[in-house]
Amino acid sequence: MKSHRQEIWLNVPARRGFVKITAQVEAVLRESGIREGLCLVNAMHITASVFINDDESGLHRDFEDWLEHLAPHEPVSSYRHNTGEDNADAHLKRQIMGREVVVAVTGGRLDFGPWEQIFYGEFDGRRRKRVLVKIIGE
Repeated sequence: MKSHRQEIWLNVPARRGFVKITAQVEAVLRESGIREGLCLVNAMHITASVFINDDESGLHRDFEDWLEHLAPHEPVSSYRHNTGEDNADAHLKRQIMGREVVVAVTGGRLDFGPWEQIFYGEFDGRRRKRVLVKIIGE
């Protein structure tokens, strides 16, 4: 068995946003040479997430609205974490959307179901952040 590790760097210019990273993860998989195994994709920041879902703009807007309803950014004074920062809501949004995904690798490809894509969710952006891609297999 072998393993391959690589980081993808992103900079979302807004506070929040969703970025499809499937193509970048597929490129890392090709570089790895691994044909059968598992691919872990992990947001390495506590105010960002990685998740799998449909690439449909209405759904993404629904995620935004739902997350803002569950953990509204304002008023920032309503959060105990906001002492010098204003990102407590981002930590909660990340917890809801998840830290990482694992995708099977079959025949050198990500083994997705219909419509599945990998997304990076940013909840406290405007700076560079990284995503870890770790692939193990043969």
